[in-house]
Amino acid sequence: MEVLREHREEEEEEKKVFVISNELQDLEEKLSKIQVHIPNVLFNLHQLEFDWSSIDTSQLPASYKTNSAKEQMLLQLADNFHRQYAHLCPDRQPLFLHPSNECGVEKFVSTAVRPTLQPYPELYNWDGCAQFVSDYLTMEPLSSPITPPSYLPSPTTILKYQRGNCFGFSVLLCSLLIGAGYDAYCVNGYATREICMMDETREVCPLLEKSKEVLKEPVKEKIKKYAVKPPRDLRSKFELQQVAKKEADTEAAQKKKQKEEEEKVMEAEKPKPDPLYGLRVHAWVLVLSGKREVPESFFIDPFTAHSYSTTDGHFLGIESIWNHQNYWVNMQDCWNGCKDLTFDLGDPVRWEFMLLGTDKPLLLLPEEEEEELDKEEEEKGFDMPASWVDPIQISRKEFETRCPQGKKVIQYKNAKLEKWAPYLNSNGLVKRLTVYEDPECIRVLEVKEWFENREDMMNMRQLNKKTEVTTEYFSPGHIQGLKAHTYKTMEPETERTMEFYSETRVDGLQKRVENAKEMTEYFEGRSDFLHYRHTMFGKRTKRAQKLLVNTESNARPIVQIKEQFHRNPEKPADEDVAERIFMILEERIMLTYHCKDDYITASKREFIKRKDVDNKGNKIIMTSDMCISYRVGSFVKNKKLLHLYEMMLKLMEAEKQSRHQVWESETEVLEILKIREEEAAASKLTVSMYDTERNEKSKQQRETMERLMQEERQRQVEQDLDYLAPFLIQMGSTEKMSKWQALRLKEDCLNDFKHRLIDKANLIQARFEKETQELQKKQQWYQQNQLSMTLEDEDAYLTYCSDAMFCIRILEIRLNRHKEMAPQKYIELEEKLCKDPRLAEYLKFNV
Repeated sequence: MEVLREHREEEEEEKKVFVISNELQDLEEKLSKIQVHIPNVLFNLHQLEFDWSSIDTSQLPASYKTNSAKEQMLLQLADNFHRQYAHLCPDRQPLFLHPSNECGVEKFVSTAVRPTLQPYPELYNWDGCAQFVSDYLTMEPLSSPITPPSYLPSPTTILKYQRGNCFGFSVLLCSLLIGAGYDAYCVNGYATREICMMDETREVCPLLEKSKEVLKEPVKEKIKKYAVKPPRDLRSKFELQQVAKKEADTEAAQKKKQKEEEEKVMEAEKPKPDPLYGLRVHAWVLVLSGKREVPESFFIDPFTAHSYSTTDGHFLGIESIWNHQNYWVNMQDCWNGCKDLTFDLGDPVRWEFMLLGTDKPLLLLPEEEEEELDKEEEEKGFDMPASWVDPIQISRKEFETRCPQGKKVIQYKNAKLEKWAPYLNSNGLVKRLTVYEDPECIRVLEVKEWFENREDMMNMRQLNKKTEVTTEYFSPGHIQGLKAHTYKTMEPETERTMEFYSETRVDGLQKRVENAKEMTEYFEGRSDFLHYRHTMFGKRTKRAQKLLVNTESNARPIVQIKEQFHRNPEKPADEDVAERIFMILEERIMLTYHCKDDYITASKREFIKRKDVDNKGNKIIMTSDMCISYRVGSFVKNKKLLHLYEMMLKLMEAEKQSRHQVWESETEVLEILKIREEEAAASKLTVSMYDTERNEKSKQQRETMERLMQEERQRQVEQDLDYLAPFLIQMGSTEKMSKWQALRLKEDCLNDFKHRLIDKANLIQARFEKETQELQKKQQWYQQNQLSMTLEDEDAYLTYCSDAMFCIRILEIRLNRHKEMAPQKYIELEEKLCKDPRLAEYLKFNV
């Protein structure tokens, strides 16, 4: 029986193998019948736009055009590695090892990675690098979507011409990331059609993605033991069940209908089946965890700058990865995409490395295998040659321009995103997001615009096309402290909301909400603890509507002003006003005080304003019916009428101040609207004083200052050399000089020099006489006090005398020398004047 059973099991296994082989043959036949249709129109358009074979390579360095001995050896190792790989894995695609560069020279892919750290803070993080590469370059699809390219230009050339395919994008992004300290790798693999073709029409714009709100579970109230029982429900339970059943059926029908509509929309938006699914070649970047505090490994698509998890379904497989140090081949099965892949590059079972000199730690092996491995490393050790690419340099202008020709358009699901370079638009517009209602992008729902470098500090504007509501957002620094402005029209006394930076305002105003009938203001950080003011307006008279000037007498008639205050801890609760209402038409003032501790009601007081004179002409000061008070928890008698009268006078004065502040608020609104209209019409942009290229005013001012300083220096040099300049200025115009003027000029110059010589001699003589007199006085004092002097005093005196004698001797020598030299200097100046070309023809003097 056992023999028969084993025989049957063998027959069943043979049948299974036969069935599997038949299925494989059928699959091969079906795959061979599939015809790959490549959209030639799209590729031809890109090829017509740019031809890589026509670029100028004459100015490129020699490393771009030739291979060093070490690079040639590396290419031989790569060919040997590829032969072994093809022999061991004949069903795998050829490896992407040494494509040609822009000069037609084969270069190993790892040597094309040039790690470079850029001087811009925005390019120090991975998201900034990815966004720059995505914005700066123009995407070119692969010539064949199912095979890697045969050429790979250097990152510097890709930056120069601002275009490249997915492999060029990845090499450039990987170079920037490694330079910034990330553990980044270029990936050669397979992805979906949307990723390979940069098709984001089915993706939601990142600017519209809202963070998922955390739903809080409702807290169940605890049933109290001694709670009052609710009243008995006398309604018919049967009728209630029938009503609930009908509502449930209606709700279920609505949900079913909604679900069917959503399924129809999803079916309509569902992309058509891709005949090349799983075969499309794509390159992206892998960032491993560890360096730069990256907690988890992730992918970066260089086309869109989006990050994805390593288990994302858009990525269908990996052939190989590389960086500037080594090259690894994936030996893991990708039947489930990249979801089951392990990125432990030190595991030689899962990742086959090409060079032994890798910084990734290998798995621990027995001692014998380690010894053999060490011997192999000694025999076959080879370091990766240095990159043949020049350092990646991005100028400030290129970094700011970003997009090709300064503009880029990205189409998302029911949205369109437009980007511009700074200063390209006269109004400072750098980004615009248009949201549509329909997938065809015809009916506009909302428009968001972002601005930079505006003088009015506006950084964003949002327009809702359905409600026609516009919201403008401002950075700190606006002339009125404006933070946000929401409105439908710029006409005054219409519905609008203004938010302010309260810390920049004296009154602490945070928000102002206004319409035709009321105005609400919110404050914070005020010394009087006011935090809320609500004003109700009445209708204007016909005469007031015709007046154009907004004066306090022409302001909107105020019906009521309500003010609320925070608690002032320095006052008792029943004397600290919490709410104050001025009922102007009714001539009443209502006060509500803060609640005391352990009380649920608050004290209140109401004042009724009356005329100062009654019907008989008698003056009314205060009566008991003019103030109605309610005090909580106090047994003290009410205040006297005099105190109440003084309080009412203060409240009437506060009412005047509040009405004046409301008028000032209305005036401020009109002023802000006027300023905003002028700013919107001008749309002036600010330029930093450090921006030497765009700041024309500063540049012209600097050039003018340099020119004036150069002229001043030249004029000063000329004046220093021209000894006749002071005398020529005194004479005025000297273009034509007479003989008398020349003689006068000569005499003036000689007399001035003579006076200066005499003054110098007198100065030396005066100093000589002064020193001599001081020495004589010291000698007299010494003779008078010689007997009472100590040795220390005598030493000090001798030191002083020696110094004074030395100074006198020097002055005497200088005076004698000056007397000897002065006549000679005088004669030399006279001869110089006679030889001067401006005076020689008049003086007729020959030396």
